[in-house]
Formats: sequence, C-alpha cells, structure tokens
Amino acid sequence: MTKKLVILFALWVSLVLPGPLPAQQTDTALLDTPFARIEEQARGSQVRWYLFGGWAHVNTWVDTYVAGEMKKRYDIDLVRVPMDAGVFVNKLLNEKAAGRKKGNIDLLWINGENFKNSKEAGLLFGPFAQKLPNVQQVVDPDSVAFDFGYPVDGYEAPYGRAQFVFEYDTAQVGTPPKTVAALKAWIRANPGRFTYPQPPDFTGSAFIRQIFYAVTGGHEQYLAGWDPDLFARQSPRLWAWFNDIEPFLWQKGRTYPKDSAFLDTLFSRGEVAFGMSYHPPHAQNKILEGSYPDTVRTFVMEDGSIYNTHFTAIPFNSPNKAGAMVLANFLISVEAQLSKYRPDNWGDFPALDPNRLGPADQKRFQAVDLGPATLGSDQLDRVAVPEIPSAYLEALEQGWKDHVLDN
Repeated sequence: MTKKLVILFALWVSLVLPGPLPAQQTDTALLDTPFARIEEQARGSQVRWYLFGGWAHVNTWVDTYVAGEMKKRYDIDLVRVPMDAGVFVNKLLNEKAAGRKKGNIDLLWINGENFKNSKEAGLLFGPFAQKLPNVQQVVDPDSVAFDFGYPVDGYEAPYGRAQFVFEYDTAQVGTPPKTVAALKAWIRANPGRFTYPQPPDFTGSAFIRQIFYAVTGGHEQYLAGWDPDLFARQSPRLWAWFNDIEPFLWQKGRTYPKDSAFLDTLFSRGEVAFGMSYHPPHAQNKILEGSYPDTVRTFVMEDGSIYNTHFTAIPFNSPNKAGAMVLANFLISVEAQLSKYRPDNWGDFPALDPNRLGPADQKRFQAVDLGPATLGSDQLDRVAVPEIPSAYLEALEQGWKDHVLDN
C-alpha cells in the first residue's frame, strides 16, 4: 500500500470507526456446510477475482488455465478484474462505511499490510481457510500461520510463494557479490553500474529490508512486533550503508528507477550490471519473452534472502462466498500449483508442502524444468528468511526518504 493509501486508511478509521474496530464477518451456515455441498452451491455461478494485473503471463494463466478448469470442473465463470491491492482495500472500506452488504468482489489476491489493515477493519470473511480440503491435505499450517508477522487466523488461503533474488549477465560479470559487504565493495569499485528501484516500489522496498537484516544483526530481533526504540537504535546503520554507496550508484544517486520495470529496462540495456526481483523465475520469464539475453542468471545473498507467501481472501460482502471458496481451494490444488510452477505458464513457486505429497506428485514437481536462470528450491530454502511485521516496512520506506533520498 502506498503512503497515500495508508493515510487514507487512517483517516477512514478515525472518521468512520471512532470506537473499537468491528469483529470479523462470519457466515456460520456456510462455514459449517460440508465442502461437497459448497461446491454444488457454487456450480453454475460467476466468481469475480480481483488481483494485480501488471504481469501479462499471469493474466494469461488466469484467463486460460484457471478459468478453463473452473468452467470444466464446476461450470463456474471466472472473471479476472485487474486492480492494485491498495485500491480494492479502499473500495471495501468505502463499502463498509456505506453499509453495503453485497459488493461485487468475490476473491482477492492479497498479503502483507493490505491483509493486516483489511482484517483489522472487519473487511474479510472467515475464518475459511481450514475449511478448504486442499489446505487440509497439502499445506503445512505452521508455514502459513503468519503474513508479514501478522496472524492469518484462517482469513487467507495460501496460493504461492515468492523470494528475493538478484540477476546478472554472466557475459558481463564473472562472479557476482554474494554478501551485503561484498556488494557494497563491488558498487564502490564499479561506479555507475548499480541502482535499485525507489521505495515505495515493492522491489525497492524489499531490497532495503534485505540490507536492513544484514547490517543490523539479522531479522530475528524484529519478529516479536513493532518496536520503535529498537528501530531507532538500529536504523542509523542502514542509512549509513545507503549513504555510503549513493555517490557510486547509477546517475551518481541523484535519481532512482521509479519502479522495478524501469530497472529491468536498465539491466536489459546493460546500463547497470544487476537486476533484482521478488519473483525467483523473473529472469527466466524475461529470457523466454526475449527481453533478457540467455546468459542471464540468478543469485541470492548468503546473508539471507527474504521470502513471503501470497494469499487469497474473501471480502465480508462477497456476493458469492461459496464460489470464492471453491476457487481458493482449486488454486492450492496439486494440479493448479503444478501448472503455476512451470515457467512457460508463470513460474510461481508452490505454496504447498512437498512432504505432504505422494511419491508420484513429488516426482511431477521435481521434473519441472525451471530453466537455467532460476534457482532451485533447495538453493532458495537454504538462505530463506521471513518478512518482519509490516510496521517496519512503513518505517523503513519513510526513513529511506528522510535519511537517504532527501539527505
């Protein structure tokens, strides 16, 4: 969520909800219904799924594979509605304020601060996730119990996993730096060849968190929740790191890429030596579409690589909660996760637990060719570190603006 949307959210809470935030919306009749009957209730209906629409290959996968399977299996017409998460959260806030009990959003792609704000404002239906058969069967509940340090409590169903990676062209860079200290030394030794997207861009903000973990002694100290005193003590180390490298950045740090797409362009043109993404198969996707040369590869920092899970959630006023539950259940199925995992479809890493699969299904996932530019799950898991509570994200973005951009 952008700063403007966070401010709008705070204003809405203060003006419309002067008292305690309302309890979560539940529909005990539906939540107590056997799932086979929920599937029958959803049959022949329409489900409107609101999700980020900025990736063409993801849109194609939803419009073809997911929509086709939902029609074939359940006679459900799936309508994909592209919208940024912060926008649909504010849409729901307005509908809640207006007392609109029947909206037009059935399912959301959501996580992080957008989920936290939505849940605390009573915008979500549930808890529904443990009602889904595929969640019961193939998901490790401990691995999805928190979303950016905030308890999920069954108000989201997992559907994919992301992790922060760096990209380089082997034809231009021999051995990339694989620690934060080595990266700083490389930047200083190669002026003008490195940059990162300007926060609050999602990728740029993740890069800042990656450095924050490394230069302040690790992520564990932040997992207990927002601690302003701890942040005040530790963050000066971060601002010093960024200020030290700023004169050696692309454009001498006078300007930054406005978003990750601009960084992709700079990298593809060879203007900078490294790209970055919160999507491990991003480089392979770019190779397949012809935007990157086939010599591009991916690497991670040995200090740790941030990961998170993305989820689906159901609004309090969804007109088709049964259909939304059926779709959420299908998205975490073995078949959907396998299709999504293939780089020619999307390449998104599965949110299911491979140890809960039978031998035949395990082999199917192992047989997926991720392409030479994508690291395997064993390489990613070895350095994976979790996201910290979302309050730190907001403080880091504002702090970067105050102490680096405007310094």
